[in-house]
Amino acid sequence: MLGPLDYAIWSVGFLMEIYVVVCSLFRRDFLRYIPLNIYMLAVALVTWGQYHFIHAYGLKSQNYFYYYYYSDTLLCILMYLVIIHFYQQVFSEMKVSRYIRGAAALLLAATAFFSYLVVHQNKDHLTTRFVVELEQNTNFVVVVLTYLLWGAILKLRETRTRLIQLVLALGVAFSATAGSYALRNLFPEAYMLRWVPPIMGVWLPLAWAYTFTKVPEESRLATARLLARAR
Repeated sequence: MLGPLDYAIWSVGFLMEIYVVVCSLFRRDFLRYIPLNIYMLAVALVTWGQYHFIHAYGLKSQNYFYYYYYSDTLLCILMYLVIIHFYQQVFSEMKVSRYIRGAAALLLAATAFFSYLVVHQNKDHLTTRFVVELEQNTNFVVVVLTYLLWGAILKLRETRTRLIQLVLALGVAFSATAGSYALRNLFPEAYMLRWVPPIMGVWLPLAWAYTFTKVPEESRLATARLLARAR
C-alpha cells in the first residue's frame, strides 16, 4: 500500500513537471526546448495515470504492471530525445546536427533490435517481454549518453549556464538512481534506498524549474570565460 509520503512525492513531482512547461511557455522557451517540454508533459500524464491505475486496479495488479512498463518505455524514448537535443546544442557550433540525428536513430534502432534478440525465443507474452527489455536497455543507453555528454561539456569548455545546469541535473538524477539500484542489489534489506528513485523523480523537474526560473538563456559562466581567455 502507498503511504502519505508516496502521495506527497507524486504531488510535488506533478506540480513541478507542469511548472517547467508553464515557465518555459511564459519565458518563450518552449520551442527552443521542445523535447524537454514534451517529456515533462508526458511524465505529468504518466504520473496521473499511475494514480488512476493504482486506485482502480491495485499496485500489484497485472493492469498496473502493463501500464508501468509501457509508459516507462515511452518516457525512456522521450528522455533519449531530450539527451540528443542537448547533444545538438553542445555541438551546435560544429554544424553536425544532421550526423547526431542519424547516429541517434541508428543507436535507438540497434537498442530495439538487441532487445528483440534477447526475448524473441520466448513466444509467450513476447510483446510484454520486449517492452520490459527495451525499457531497461534504453534506460542504460540514456545513462551512458548523459555521462558522455557531460564529458563533452567539460572537454569543450561549455559556457552556457542554463545548458550546463540542465545536463548536470540529469547527471545527478541518473547517478543517484543507478547507485540506489546497485546498493539495493547488494543490500536488499536497506529499505530506505527505495525512496531514492521517486525522490530523484522530484529532484529533476525541481532542478529544471529552478534553472528556467533563475537562469537566463544568455547567461554564461564567468569561470568558463576566464578559462577561455587564458587559453
